[in-house]
Amino acid sequence: MAPLDQELPNEKNMGFLEHLEELRGRLFKSILAVVVAASVLFIKKDLIFDDVLFGPRDPEFISYKMWCEFSKLFGQGNSFCVTEIKYELKSLTMLGNFSAHFLISMIGGVIISFPLIMYQVWAFIKPALKKKEKKSIRGVVFYSSILFFSGIAFGYFIISPLSLQFLGSYELGTGDNNVAVEAAIMSYVSTITSITFAAGLIFQLPILIFFLSKVGIVTAPLLRKYRRHALVGILVLSALITPPDITSQVLVSIPVLFLYELSIIIAKRQDRKREKRNKK
Repeated sequence: MAPLDQELPNEKNMGFLEHLEELRGRLFKSILAVVVAASVLFIKKDLIFDDVLFGPRDPEFISYKMWCEFSKLFGQGNSFCVTEIKYELKSLTMLGNFSAHFLISMIGGVIISFPLIMYQVWAFIKPALKKKEKKSIRGVVFYSSILFFSGIAFGYFIISPLSLQFLGSYELGTGDNNVAVEAAIMSYVSTITSITFAAGLIFQLPILIFFLSKVGIVTAPLLRKYRRHALVGILVLSALITPPDITSQVLVSIPVLFLYELSIIIAKRQDRKREKRNKK
């Protein structure tokens, strides 16, 4: 068997049908990994729902404890402490519980399988790269996975609890006219999964900039020039994936701004490498 970094004799001479067959094989492995992971999660229903999905519904959730400690630390008393969860969850259709169970299993399967999916993408494009190009993007699967799981953790522990508390405690009217929140289970599941998964994808920004800068589409001066525009875009994006309150939007904007600045550094390094190549 040839080493991983050694090119096979015919890997650059593959025809269209061979490339199509290779792509089909990579897609099959990715889908199989998602299905296997999703099946395990489907079987572990109680663990996934009680300990993970319904975690933000517990006043003892770690994020709420952290907010409470920060509140006391900055002299705000119990202002940010969560002592009760006001909203109730209900299944409004016969398929409500099953649909929520299936959806969370599939999305969880994609999240768990992300490193393998990225590896399949890398393995598919690798034969078309030159030796120097392979060396320059070595470790992309590792860094992409780290960023993705960091985004997932940020979405789950920071954005989701804020969103659920804001939306779940938002009431209209007073007295007999009070309209309390009774959320459908699918609405609850969709809120958590969409926010969490979106955060994971947003954290891929440095990887995206790396490839765009490598081919010369994006440069460090260009990113600096449009930094103010990016700030506006980040604030808009934060408003779309968080409830309409300033605290949530600021909390989301901070790491995304950091990732943008990191992307500028990455693009600057690629600019230098490209300049060196052009001088030779």
